[in-house]
Amino acid sequence: MQRFLLLCVTFAFTGPALQAQPLLVGFGESNVTPDPAKKDVWLAGFGKGRKATKIHDPLMARAVVLAHDKQKIAIVSVDVVGLFHDVAVSVRKQLPGFTYVLVSSTHNHEGPDTMGLWGENLFASGIDPDYMKALEAGIVKAIQDADKGKKEVTAVIGAANAPDLLHDGREPYVKHDELVVLRFQNSRKITTGIVVQWNCHPETLSSKNTEISADYVGYTVEHLKKKHDCPVVYLTGTVGGLMTSLRVEVKDDQGKALADGTFEKTERYGQLVGKLADKALAAAKPVKLTPFEVRTKSFFMPIDNAFYVLGFNLGVLKRDGYLWKGDPLKADPVGPKPDPKARMAIKSEVGWIKLGDLEIAAIPGEIYPELVLSKVQDPPDKGADYPDAAIEPGIYAQMKSKHRMIVGLANDEIGYIIPKRQWDAKAPFCYGRKKAQYGEENSLGPETAPILCEMFRSVAERK
Repeated sequence: MQRFLLLCVTFAFTGPALQAQPLLVGFGESNVTPDPAKKDVWLAGFGKGRKATKIHDPLMARAVVLAHDKQKIAIVSVDVVGLFHDVAVSVRKQLPGFTYVLVSSTHNHEGPDTMGLWGENLFASGIDPDYMKALEAGIVKAIQDADKGKKEVTAVIGAANAPDLLHDGREPYVKHDELVVLRFQNSRKITTGIVVQWNCHPETLSSKNTEISADYVGYTVEHLKKKHDCPVVYLTGTVGGLMTSLRVEVKDDQGKALADGTFEKTERYGQLVGKLADKALAAAKPVKLTPFEVRTKSFFMPIDNAFYVLGFNLGVLKRDGYLWKGDPLKADPVGPKPDPKARMAIKSEVGWIKLGDLEIAAIPGEIYPELVLSKVQDPPDKGADYPDAAIEPGIYAQMKSKHRMIVGLANDEIGYIIPKRQWDAKAPFCYGRKKAQYGEENSLGPETAPILCEMFRSVAERK
């Protein structure tokens, strides 16, 4: 009798209600390539007026869905230059039942204009509204397919560094050269999917290319899919500063250097990133990815970029505008007759995702490595426009878990996020240069980094 009671008590505490819930993960993808034979496609990322002539390789929306207990998280990445916050908001409305949906882009420079900045001329947006509807539908479908295909899995995580695969296009030279990779596997240790995150502009094909392509990202995904026989999601991380594949020395199997702007270099570079992921996986360790916790914060940032303001006024940049009042948490919508002298602002968001022992920072733009790795120049260069600016709180410094990952262009594309004390738009210029370095012309303004980094700190610390 005592043994029977003991068994009953044991079952009561170890029965189905109290057993650990498994991690479920699924993958999905959707082809979102526009057809330049049917309608003009203006390629994004370099200059205006670059019309696509044909399709070289497809553009994809790739999604992973993770579920545990009653929570469900989707992360999707699209082979386009960037997506504004309203796209993420719209996608989320079409996906009820999800705890969180993260919509990101690879920042591909060989795909269609999805922001309005790269049309036929200065006064024309390059956006095709019909394509944007199809793109959004493709994103939703990729997530839905991933959700339907969820399977019980365990995970391993690995990381590897490769400074030789990155060129830093701006002083001070700071590279974020860490690749992070997750591999999911079933009970038989068969790989069911891979998520890889790397920090580089997909622009190897350069500005003269007119063929639609996913750039090196497509070749990285292809390499990993073939080797591991599973779906792959590629995530872009820290790309400001400028982290790029251009001017990176890449050689073929015979030792011949491959030129920027060629598919030969683009393919080879993508394969090298894939092999870097293989290296990381070879040393990967088991990782617990449950339970889930997600925190987000919406906020406002002023627009001090005259070109962006012009784009809003011309209707080339189409997103909701607000009136900046000095408070990142409060702003009024721009009315039908806004004051032309008023300081405009946009609304965006940051995210902090904790998957067990892994923390993920969701950053809505192209953040400089200095801000991620807490390597902002100190003391600042004498030529800096704001040498007395406080150093922003580093993104990774706010993340206390064993493993970290960053997703850039997450739920928005706000441009470059530059440390304020490294802002350098006015002479005399830093490092004795005769002209300003590239960067500020594609940033909202010098207040972007202080506001964004503080917002992330507050959400990571739950304040």
